[in-house]
Amino acid sequence: MTPDHRPSSAAQRPGTPQPERTGAAASGRTLALTSTGGIDRASHHRMDEAWLAAAWSHPTTRVFVVSGGQALIEDKEDGTTELVTMPSFDAPFTEAHRYFLGIDEDGVRYFALQKDTLPGRLDDIARPAGLREAGVLLSERDSELMVHAIGLENWQRTHRFCSRCGERTVIAAAGHVRRCPACGAEHYPRTDPAVIMLVTDDQDRALLGRQVHWPEGRFSTLAGFVEPGESIEAAVVREVGEESGVRVGSVEYVASQPWPFPSSLMLGFMARATSPDIQVDGDEIEEARWFSREDLRAAIEAGEVLPPAGISIAARLVERWYGAPLPRPRHTP
Repeated sequence: MTPDHRPSSAAQRPGTPQPERTGAAASGRTLALTSTGGIDRASHHRMDEAWLAAAWSHPTTRVFVVSGGQALIEDKEDGTTELVTMPSFDAPFTEAHRYFLGIDEDGVRYFALQKDTLPGRLDDIARPAGLREAGVLLSERDSELMVHAIGLENWQRTHRFCSRCGERTVIAAAGHVRRCPACGAEHYPRTDPAVIMLVTDDQDRALLGRQVHWPEGRFSTLAGFVEPGESIEAAVVREVGEESGVRVGSVEYVASQPWPFPSSLMLGFMARATSPDIQVDGDEIEEARWFSREDLRAAIEAGEVLPPAGISIAARLVERWYGAPLPRPRHTP
């Protein structure tokens, strides 16, 4: 099973790029769409209605609107891009769909409002953007806020009724719980764990695959959802085998990445193949190939291969193996 919209350790040889063994990849921190933007989620305040009301009315509180997986962003004159926020007294009215996101290092409280449409801007400077665009432009703080808000928005829109009795549920805990007034059941935001892995063989080549619906030349790491009762390491072995036919031995966890497209948590791994034989399933993966660093560099520069890029953890896993930022195409495919 391949996650929808999925993002896509080796011994080194002289003359090849050397992978970075320090920093995020080595420490296990998230690599992209980070949760290290300095926001304290302050979950102990979510059930305190008096505190939430005071926080909402505080003059330093900042609010932004999410709608359909998008928020407003604005390009600044200094070349940075910011999430468009506003004081609470300027925010569109909504009582039910008001989500408390946390407090930053300066004590500023943040809320997101879920609306059917984004508010208009008279200056026409701001523009709507989803996470795939905004995630590579915003600061870590703004990215963290947007990821949190869009994850809640998607869950709220798709889980309005109690799965136990069918009654319409109501929002509680500042947007982080839905409670059934009929049977008393409480429902929490859903997160689907998914493994994403870069497999290498005994020649230190990397295995990249192409999904059937991807454009010609697009290759990335393999990925798939964790099944019930399955460890994440077992999921790596199973998914690689199902999609490519390659058998995997050792599995090394690298880092995680929240991936709200719509509700996944990507768990990144490096894995070592015990056999290089490839036999793709043809259903999810149409083609899979082994790449040496030289092969990959030449294919990218020639425009024959489009590697994972942008905010995805897939790009970070490939770069970890490659040892440097991936080259850019020299020719248009």
